[in-house]
Amino acid sequence: MDWGEPRLTRKSALMSTAHPVADSGDKLAGDPIDRTYLARFTMGNSAVEHEVLHLFADQVPRYLEQLRDASVDKAWQQAAHTIKGSASAIGAWRLARFAEMAEQVDIESDAALSEGHRDDAVAALATATDEVCRFIARLLANP
Repeated sequence: MDWGEPRLTRKSALMSTAHPVADSGDKLAGDPIDRTYLARFTMGNSAVEHEVLHLFADQVPRYLEQLRDASVDKAWQQAAHTIKGSASAIGAWRLARFAEMAEQVDIESDAALSEGHRDDAVAALATATDEVCRFIARLLANP
């Protein structure tokens, strides 16, 4: 599994039926958060936008820690899915895409352990989470 810049060459079965994590590569480029999407999500209310961003920045490190601590596949899947949903809600498309990729890792498989997929997934999510949280901190500091 390639944990570099996410590529959207094919959609997973999940993406075809659920809210799309990203429709095109354009959504993965640029700022860590799609501000246009976020404004639509919060109906242009800047107070709601700030509250949503603050809650996200407060909670996402906990979900990342749950992912790191997951010792069984079900706990891993739940943490990755929660990160994906939360990131998608605010328009953090890269983070959501990495979380979607992490959902596909079976942490109990020999291949995931021997090839380092779990560690790669955690590292990619940690980097993307940090990027989003730093972006949120800048947004909240400069309303």
